[in-house]
Amino acid sequence: MAERPLGGNVHPDDPDLAALALEGRIVAYFGYGSLVNRATLRTKFLGIRRASVTGWRRFWMPRLAPEAALLSVRPEEGFTTQGVVVYDLADHLPAVDEREAGYIRRVVMPGHVAIENAPASDVPLFIYEASPTTPDAADVDAFILQSYLDAVLQGFLSLYGEAGVRRFVAETEGFETTILGDRAAPRYPRSVVLSAGEADLFDRLVSERGARIVDPG
Repeated sequence: MAERPLGGNVHPDDPDLAALALEGRIVAYFGYGSLVNRATLRTKFLGIRRASVTGWRRFWMPRLAPEAALLSVRPEEGFTTQGVVVYDLADHLPAVDEREAGYIRRVVMPGHVAIENAPASDVPLFIYEASPTTPDAADVDAFILQSYLDAVLQGFLSLYGEAGVRRFVAETEGFETTILGDRAAPRYPRSVVLSAGEADLFDRLVSERGARIVDPG
């Protein structure tokens, strides 16, 4: 599956995006997990672009039992991570902070981000990161929720093609742990429906990476 262009028939920019940016009423944040899949977004946004940041690496961040691991990033000098930049109203930032509770919001400087066909300049850009000393899920044998993983990988497949999914699985740390196979009865509240081909591809890649898919029981 080839990369799909953003904007246009995929998701048109809000017609007021440029004017709002000139008024200083827009912020942007880098999405590296479920935000990459537009089907998981529940708030209105103004635009979305493929992008990459340098200086952070994605990993599976464990949470206290019985909660599943979630994706985060932690600082890693020189490492480049793919994702998207979401343009949003500045007034919505507190709600994003609440959704990303447990993460640290950092400013991404212009020299550390590459945005495809950016619709506006001089927009403050943020990334939500974990502490650099946080262990990954494999370190503490924390589990990953398959329905959450499905939403993320489907997003990367849509925007970056199969090569993007392979890169995601290869470069994300902490995959060598248990994946709870809840696809048939999703526990993730913003779950998505996969085609048979998507499911087969995702399961094969994560298994080759060292993950163990287990029945919820």
